[in-house]
Amino acid sequence: MGVYSEYLDNLKGPQEITAERKKQLARIASIRKRPSILTFASDLQKRGPILIDYSDILPIADQIDNLSGDEVDIILETPGGSAEIAEDIMKLLRNRFSKVGVIVPGTAKSAGTIMAMAGDEILMGPTSSLGPIDAQVLHQGKVFSADAFLEGLEKIKREVDETGQLNRAYIPILQGISPGEIQSCENAQKFSSTLVTNWLTNFKFKPWTTHSSSGEPVTDEEKQSRAKEIADHLCDHGYWLTHNRSIKIEDFDQMRLKVVDYGRDPDLFDAIKRYYTLLRMTFDTNIYKLFETPTSQIYRFLSPPAPLPQAKPAGELAMVDFQCPKCQNRSRIQANLSKSQPLQKGAVPFPKDNVFVCPNCGTQSNLVDLRNQIEAQSKKNIV
Repeated sequence: MGVYSEYLDNLKGPQEITAERKKQLARIASIRKRPSILTFASDLQKRGPILIDYSDILPIADQIDNLSGDEVDIILETPGGSAEIAEDIMKLLRNRFSKVGVIVPGTAKSAGTIMAMAGDEILMGPTSSLGPIDAQVLHQGKVFSADAFLEGLEKIKREVDETGQLNRAYIPILQGISPGEIQSCENAQKFSSTLVTNWLTNFKFKPWTTHSSSGEPVTDEEKQSRAKEIADHLCDHGYWLTHNRSIKIEDFDQMRLKVVDYGRDPDLFDAIKRYYTLLRMTFDTNIYKLFETPTSQIYRFLSPPAPLPQAKPAGELAMVDFQCPKCQNRSRIQANLSKSQPLQKGAVPFPKDNVFVCPNCGTQSNLVDLRNQIEAQSKKNIV
């Protein structure tokens, strides 16, 4: 039986999933012989503020305060976001711990890949993927690759040099571009490349002291050159063609960047697979971000819609038009206030354990905040 099927059959409700998730997280820390382990994860399938942003710094700093020891592993699951905030987060870890391992059981794209490059170790498995780090810019309401933008301008310049004239079709495009925007794209690309180059040089390549082929000492200049080569390759939109491309262990082998394949350690592989499965099951709720250690956690929830008042009977119940955060299916939930009421046509009762299960896709949503909101507004308890 697969791990996912096993958990579906045996775990009943969010509390049991959380307990087992914590157990597997502690197990990973034990196998790795690192008492400190931290998870920073977003649900990539949700429509919400799942990108790395400024609001992530406080909960990560808070969870770091719960850790001890001099070495840490961070489990990453993210679609990316702000490279500047990714830098700030990794500085928090690097200033607190002498060694940082980055474990990617699923996906860490864009700024998540930049974060991974700050680790002394990068651990990936058969289903893991990182991604290109070419900067993404906003221009005239559209998000696109800064590298592709600059390459497009270079293509126009080459065409002018070859033909001696400017294609009139390019005129309205060029009129909408300012020198400042061009410089901004160049700076954004340089920022990603420089950050990764410095991190690889200072951390990942720190133990690289001799050449395996000749036994000769490795110089700082050689470390910097190899790091820049890798960083520039990760920034090369022309090679990867799309910002969402998956970069696997074998791709890093070709770049001559050593990544630990945790799939070769059966015990560690099983622990990470189980933890990641439980993480995905946790996201089958209205949780969209999770920050946790084996003994603490902070969740971020998608806010459910405000309750809609029901005219009949007044003051005795509240009707909630609830939309599933995963499949967008709408359900009408009846909250009885102070005393039981007949169930209205088409409605379902407010769950006693505050966990609503979508009848369409089975997604579990935590309605604690909604219960508190209704009871605060009505000044009555839901029964």
